[in-house]
Amino acid sequence: MEITERIGHDIGAAVAGFDHATASQAEVDAIKAAVYSKKIVVLKNQDLAPQQFLALGKLFGRPETYYEPMYKHPEVEEIFVSSNVPRDGKQIGVPKTGKFWHADYQFMPDPFGLTLIYPQVVPQKNRGTYFIDMGKAYEALPEDVKKAAAGTFAEHSVRKYFKIRPTDVYRPISEIIEEVDTKTPPVVKPTTFTHPMTGETILYISEGFTLGLQDEEGKPLETDLLHRLFEATGQLDEDFTHPNIHLQTFEKGDLLVWDNRSLIHRARHTTTPEPTVSFRVTVHDEHKLYDEVA
Repeated sequence: MEITERIGHDIGAAVAGFDHATASQAEVDAIKAAVYSKKIVVLKNQDLAPQQFLALGKLFGRPETYYEPMYKHPEVEEIFVSSNVPRDGKQIGVPKTGKFWHADYQFMPDPFGLTLIYPQVVPQKNRGTYFIDMGKAYEALPEDVKKAAAGTFAEHSVRKYFKIRPTDVYRPISEIIEEVDTKTPPVVKPTTFTHPMTGETILYISEGFTLGLQDEEGKPLETDLLHRLFEATGQLDEDFTHPNIHLQTFEKGDLLVWDNRSLIHRARHTTTPEPTVSFRVTVHDEHKLYDEVA
């Protein structure tokens, strides 16, 4: 196995010669260390059946199964499926997922540390996913903005981008929203926290899931601060030219592993979609999202 970092870039490393069936613990640990330091690692030349993909994911941590059934792989429920390609005339998974800035499970009480994506059908033209390293983005913030964000908390919810399910057809939208808020009530987490693996300060907000900021007593703060944070980090740039934005491309046989604590991401969708299918496994590593402070 050989790990090659992208020289001159903060994000990205590639791994050649990794075989999950024969991998040693030292190899897995080396890849995880590269994920925490380089944020995204691409395992090259992978050829895995769904059960093998899950087995590979288990080497890196404890899998988390997505809570909504319509996203699940029909044979392996731990695999989340994003697809616009029907199988035998039936929709498998959900098309056009993630067209907004977010961290996976940011709206849940216990988000996981690592995301693994295994593209199955790769677009010929508009391939790739946009990322922002929210540790680096925090470092680059003006000092007055850092000071304003210090000690605050962010409220996250899935309600803004919750996808309507087939069973929701003809239901009142108010009823659906009430169910969403009951099933996945908003969660409140520190606006910044210390990454338990790297010691970096992570700015934990996203345009997709963060509803607002509040002080330590739960009092809502003015929306201007959250807007300034979105703007400064690049999340409001619809041209994707902001220096914080990284486009990660991939090819058939690539398997991406990324740091779900540090990175927010956004799918690259276009008005003329190409066939695309990807499998996702998400896992909890040795730590919680951040270490609680007594």
